[in-house]
Amino acid sequence: MTTSFPGKRLHSATRLLHAGAPALREGAGPVNVPVVRTSTVRFENTAAQADHHHRRTAGERVASYGRHGLDTHRALEDAVVGLEGGHRAFLTPSGLSAITLVLLALLSPGDHALVADGVYAPLRRVDSTLLQRLGITVEYFSPTHDDLASRLRPNTRLLYLESPSSLLYEVLDLPALSAVARDRGVTVATDNTWSGGWFHQPLALGANISIQAATKYISGHSDLMQGIVVVDSPALAAKLSTAYEALGLTIGADDAYLALRGLRTLPVRLAQHQRNATAVAEFLQQQPQVSRVFYPALPTDPGHTLWKRDFSGASGLVSFEFRHATPAAANAFVDALRLFGIGASWGGYESLALAAQPERLREHRQWTGDAPVVRLHVGLEDPQDLIADLSQAFAAGARAL
Repeated sequence: MTTSFPGKRLHSATRLLHAGAPALREGAGPVNVPVVRTSTVRFENTAAQADHHHRRTAGERVASYGRHGLDTHRALEDAVVGLEGGHRAFLTPSGLSAITLVLLALLSPGDHALVADGVYAPLRRVDSTLLQRLGITVEYFSPTHDDLASRLRPNTRLLYLESPSSLLYEVLDLPALSAVARDRGVTVATDNTWSGGWFHQPLALGANISIQAATKYISGHSDLMQGIVVVDSPALAAKLSTAYEALGLTIGADDAYLALRGLRTLPVRLAQHQRNATAVAEFLQQQPQVSRVFYPALPTDPGHTLWKRDFSGASGLVSFEFRHATPAAANAFVDALRLFGIGASWGGYESLALAAQPERLREHRQWTGDAPVVRLHVGLEDPQDLIADLSQAFAAGARAL
């Protein structure tokens, strides 16, 4: 596949549509890469087996065993590397396993990691159940309130960020934070799931590692569990490869195929998610029961200026804070929704709602309220139908007061 015509480089959406496509053989071939499943890789002779083993040990992406993946995995890795503008991608069984891979690959006993307080909450469980036991110190800080330079220690090895943040979508100044960390020799990793890798390119803004739960927007159909880590250099690829092999991480060829299929429609799906979410966010701003809407694409959002600078669009995640409601009334609102399902994940074509747990909100220094917050994932349904559903749910929640 070519990425350019004479004198003209192809646009990002076109490159993504063709990334990882199989080469034609004998003049013909399928549109999509076949699903290549295997637990064993066969070799012509012992010399070929030894050659593959040595090449893999040296860091080359060749398979000497089924766990290493074959054509379907390579096609997805290549496509995601192109999407994120990185050097190499690693495929994991879930978004959380992708996060854990990065933490274990880069941190050793006695090391210190500085983590933004608005990150995906399960990272804190990895800290409390695993990293602390290994003698690794994790410190949480507010990137918009605390001075990063003063928080870095001589033994700080990792700055871990998420922008926009989980639940409240706080937009971070990634270039500025990355510059401070990298000046001190600290690796910068960031969770890029919110943008699907399409609306935001952290590696171009100074991060070393971009992490996604492909479960979300890359899959796009709520039928897949997968994580992806993209690194910006051969040195980081070598570190992650060592941990990846030791942990025995792998994904099935069918899951790799589904993620690659999802990538093909990522730009058009996210464009519609943004249109729908913007309409819903503007509707929420007009509701007397709502005190604040969290959505960076809104001009009134505190992170709007940074979002306009560093992002090319916004996804379907919108949260809002009730003005006076009790948790019971917020639950009644969620229960009354008919088109919005109740679920903890997001990123699929369907709309979802979730009442945010107060203890999770209190982990974010950005959070200063005490009223319930509901997170919406605005799907691909007609936005007027979604707004009508929200309207009747607000009426049900008001009766619960």
